[in-house]
Amino acid sequence: MIICDLCGEPKRCRARQIEDKMYDICTDCWTPIAAKLKGKGREIEERETVFLPPPRVVTEPEKAKPQPGEPPKIWGRRELH
Repeated sequence: MIICDLCGEPKRCRARQIEDKMYDICTDCWTPIAAKLKGKGREIEERETVFLPPPRVVTEPEKAKPQPGEPPKIWGRRELH
């Protein structure tokens, strides 16, 4: 026998979880609560598989080649000592 957390009488109680807390509640106390909560709450939805697009690969743009007849661009690097 366990003492009911709602009515305080020693009865056969079951552990019930309400709002992430455990309570020992007898059948006499649980029946009206269950009837009151019937039809309330969130519906259980089926979970869907969602496929994400593959990650984009960022590439550097190609260096523009000079058109025929144009002088080439000379890229240099200045080193500081």
